Amino acid sequence: MGTESYTGRINRKLNKKLRIVEVAAGREKADLVLKNASYVNVFSNELRQGDIAVAEGLIVGMGSYSGETEVDVSGKIVLPGFIDAHIHLESAMVSPREFVKAVLPHGTTTVITDPHEIANVMGADGIEYMLQATEGLPVDVRFMLPSCVPATPMDESGAVLDYRTIDSFYDHPRVQGLAEMMNFPGVIGADPQVIEKIVAAQAHHKKIDGHAPDLADNDLNAYIAAGVYSDHECHDAADAIAKLERGQFIMIREGTAAHNLEALLPLLTPQYADRCMFCCDDKHPSDLLEKGHIDYNVRESIRRGVDPILAVKVACHHAARYFQLNNRGAVAPGYFADFVVIDNFQDFHILQVYKKGVEMYDGKEVHDFQVPEIDPYLVQRAHDTFHVAHLTAEDFSERRPRGIIGMVPGELVTTDQGYSDHIDPEWDILKIAVIERHKNTHHIGIGYLQGYGLKKGAVATSVSHDSHNIIVVGANEEDMAAAANRITENRGGIVVMENGEIKGEVVLSIAGLMSDGSLESVNRALESAKAAAFALGVSRDIDPFMTLSFMSLPVIPTLRLTTRGVIDVMNQQYV
Repeated sequence: MGTESYTGRINRKLNKKLRIVEVAAGREKADLVLKNASYVNVFSNELRQGDIAVAEGLIVGMGSYSGETEVDVSGKIVLPGFIDAHIHLESAMVSPREFVKAVLPHGTTTVITDPHEIANVMGADGIEYMLQATEGLPVDVRFMLPSCVPATPMDESGAVLDYRTIDSFYDHPRVQGLAEMMNFPGVIGADPQVIEKIVAAQAHHKKIDGHAPDLADNDLNAYIAAGVYSDHECHDAADAIAKLERGQFIMIREGTAAHNLEALLPLLTPQYADRCMFCCDDKHPSDLLEKGHIDYNVRESIRRGVDPILAVKVACHHAARYFQLNNRGAVAPGYFADFVVIDNFQDFHILQVYKKGVEMYDGKEVHDFQVPEIDPYLVQRAHDTFHVAHLTAEDFSERRPRGIIGMVPGELVTTDQGYSDHIDPEWDILKIAVIERHKNTHHIGIGYLQGYGLKKGAVATSVSHDSHNIIVVGANEEDMAAAANRITENRGGIVVMENGEIKGEVVLSIAGLMSDGSLESVNRALESAKAAAFALGVSRDIDPFMTLSFMSLPVIPTLRLTTRGVIDVMNQQYV
């Protein structure tokens, strides 16, 4: 392909197009025909019947066809492949190839990923790593470029990405735009360095996604007027409708950390649904294995009374239109032959999944696929991201009063619970610290946390949004130091520690975010570590690690902790 002449390329495409026309017209046999199909027509909002013919990876027609391969789908329903409108692949804690193996059985054929997790660790090298690691996979991985690395100037990440650093990536064929603009204070405050990223994306005619929980009135107007087209942070219908009425598209999120589907069900009506898509944002291994992916959103919506065809459209067609993926999201001539075959709308069991006309899941297992090669430099770089000196209890022994971050059950937002100068497990006041791990600065931010429940020991993780420094919470400083040191020794991951003894751990050696192992092995280690955390008293109504990972994200109200201390998010100042 690299040495193919322009004329040769045109002739190859011409021959392919001529064959598509011949098959569509019924003069040649199709590569694949799904016989006797009932399929969702996303344009007429109904179930239609007929054979579905595929040639050269495209749907060429519906009607009466014969093919080299024919599959009878009588009594089943054929849907377009599902699209996740916003996800961070790193949140699955496994490599992209393992993520693809996990989501294919759930009917996902396209995802829109924001690699800002690994970009916060590795900078532009992290984006390039993920582009190479996802090339040619049987789930089409499209990219939104990280907009906030670090999330705010008050954060301390492994890199700083301005618009010049990411600009060349817009030319990549799988880059759709600029990812969630989390620094909404910078947008509404007209920070030139923030606004220039939006202007640069628009200069490339790309989308800009949003992230603005509870923004309202003139601040919301300013945010949208700047050019932010969507939002996935709506946790109630009023917030979503206010944004939708101003022209934003709403991504209805149902993930591991945030569960917004039930609250946003009022949007899944003919009045609003055209402006809605499904997304997961973050999905841990257990959720992918036990609940599913976008299919879970569809199944739950139908169970709660949403029209099945409308739910299917929200799962595929609307995201395809929003991201201008004009050959996805429908069963129609000229669209990619990305199919999901289910038994019925009520049970919604996925029986087969096709990607560009090739069966990738047969109801039992995912078929083999080629794993992309990654530049050895990037592989080595991704496995060497910890630069932290050995820590002792003294590093965490600050006795001055520090802000108390109050956790809210089931929410990512926090509350301001005043100040403390000591650990008091009986009152659920624990010490929490964020340790800079990228450049060996020895910066350690210290605060207190209420609502976590830990009674003894410590819990640490290198998955701490978005800069992914080491975050540790503990009932004593000795275990906090031991847990943080073990994270560095493992080159990333999760550790549960008591009296210097490792009670559970997950090794995440790819940038401190992902494992080289299988989804199943990571899930086993993760569930074992969760059990260890619960045994030490962590509240059982939270995810011990994902909940902790968000305590350092300085763009979600009210209080957060960075490497420099506790900050008030709305005022962007230390407390």
